Amino acid sequence: MVKLRLSLLAACAAIALPGHAETSAWPAGKEGRLAALAIVETLNAEVLAGRSATLVLEKWCLDHGLSGGAEAKIVAQSVKGADKPVTVEQRQRLQISADEPVRFRHVRLTCGNNVLSEADNWYVPSRLTTEMNRQLDETDTPFGKVVRPLEPYRQTFFAKLLWHPLPEGWETAPLPGSTEKQLDMPDALFEHKAVLFSKDHLPFSEVDEVYQRHLLDFPPPR
Repeated sequence: MVKLRLSLLAACAAIALPGHAETSAWPAGKEGRLAALAIVETLNAEVLAGRSATLVLEKWCLDHGLSGGAEAKIVAQSVKGADKPVTVEQRQRLQISADEPVRFRHVRLTCGNNVLSEADNWYVPSRLTTEMNRQLDETDTPFGKVVRPLEPYRQTFFAKLLWHPLPEGWETAPLPGSTEKQLDMPDALFEHKAVLFSKDHLPFSEVDEVYQRHLLDFPPPR
């Protein structure tokens, strides 16, 4: 049923949306809402299936021209002063003792001028190399790229769509019309929480990622 639903949504995303080739403003009618839902669901599924959210976002940036003509490169903009102490439950998921040091980063992952996601990251520095810790402290390299030598994989334990462009029960009821010309999107589209494991199945990080509206900052499907 999930595969069928995604297939139907992908088909909706291919609906012609005339007159919007030169703008990233999505029309507020039912075709625009169906297309937006299809694309958000598609990206949501790609992140869930991927081993690295950074690599998924980098490919998305490249495929949809979000870098504004620059290199399609994901940059982690660290938000200074942010702090969220690690909880007892998080220590349990990371399989660490009560006194094991844990570092916290809050970053905005950007491509060009577009913020694609905001992420909280709790990580265990003792499970990373000295060079990895240095890069996290001193560079804007995304976490997913820094830890790539660990051959990480993700276990997502929370995933939620935060924006529903279609009303509940849209599958069986007529879609409402709209007097608005452009679809009003919130900043946050969907959220994932996941634990990252090394190839040796050792957890070393927990992330809370909120994916942003600029992921759809490209002309709607035609």
